[in-house]
Amino acid sequence: MSNDEDKAIRLTIPRRVLVVPATAFVVGTAIGIMRGGRAASLRFLAENAHRPPTTVQGWYFYKKTKNYRVMLGALKGAGAEAGKLTGLGLAYVGIEEGLVRAGWAPAKDVGAAVGTALVFSTVYRLPVVMARRTVVLALAVGGAMTGLERVAGLRP
Repeated sequence: MSNDEDKAIRLTIPRRVLVVPATAFVVGTAIGIMRGGRAASLRFLAENAHRPPTTVQGWYFYKKTKNYRVMLGALKGAGAEAGKLTGLGLAYVGIEEGLVRAGWAPAKDVGAAVGTALVFSTVYRLPVVMARRTVVLALAVGGAMTGLERVAGLRP
């Protein structure tokens, strides 16, 4: 049995690496459902504004079709936003863990924030001016996180 234990592979995955992307997935799903459903609803109304139903049965099928289109739009939006935010969450914890393992632990918050801001700017195709503002905001937030950890005594 000790021979089997020597051959066993043990992985220690930090809890943050699991929690942050999972939370980003849940938040992205909620945002995507709201945005996708609203956009699909408005799209359906715009496409069908020129021919409103005239009978009770017509209104029934109009509303039924609209509801199905809204649900489909919400699911599509949820998938898109959840994917984007989960990717950003993975980028954040990946950069943070990479900096810690590279020996740059004091700069992990600032580096992860700036790296994530650059990834965010690329994913959402921000103009250069907005990308610059995003990076500056990330520097401020990363610095604030570092300062808060030092004040709280979590970091020397």
